[in-house]
Amino acid sequence: MEWHYQLFVILVIGLVLFIGYGTYATAKLLKRWQPDQNLLLMPAENAVRFVLILFCVGLGYLSHLDPAQLGWHLGAVTRQIWVGIFTGLGMAYLFTYLTRLIVKNTGERFYSSSVIGYILPRSDEEFWWVLLALVPVVLLEELLFRSLLLGGLSPLAPSWVLLLVFGVVFGLLHSPQGRWGMVGTALGGMVFGVLFLWHQSLLAPLLAHYVANAVQIVLAMNTPQSG
Repeated sequence: MEWHYQLFVILVIGLVLFIGYGTYATAKLLKRWQPDQNLLLMPAENAVRFVLILFCVGLGYLSHLDPAQLGWHLGAVTRQIWVGIFTGLGMAYLFTYLTRLIVKNTGERFYSSSVIGYILPRSDEEFWWVLLALVPVVLLEELLFRSLLLGGLSPLAPSWVLLLVFGVVFGLLHSPQGRWGMVGTALGGMVFGVLFLWHQSLLAPLLAHYVANAVQIVLAMNTPQSG
């Protein structure tokens, strides 16, 4: 294993730990502080996301792996677009249905709606800004969890092991949403991972992830029990 790949592995794991700590700290903060603006539209948060996106791209180049292994090519564009859109739609409606069912029967014992309440648009104009702000959110998560962790660490372990392990980690980073939020997100992360491995490209999981999140927000906006 060459030194640049060793450094790549260390920095990628460090980045996961950094984001994990940030998520934990944010969850604690939100228990005693209610933001006066949409979390997705905070300038500082978006600046950090863009820096982390650039850092992820830099890590990809540092690995010296084939760009195709990192999913940095388009492949069958038309097929990926359709697969991504329909997968995202299916995931959004299934997760929303199961969430409503769980909340109806258990209250918020297993799912907390507070997080999505902080990102729901408060006006028609804000709605479009939120949809735009979702782009760097999804891009960062897919670059890290699918490209760098699933693709970048594939020389170290079988793909199915990485898929399961980092699917669980992906879910744990959504702990503020409660137990069901973590389980649902972990399963969703594994679906995105399968799309990544199937197409060997980030395009399909990116589209699926974005569509799933965007549709969930739209459905939550039209659900009286949310927020």
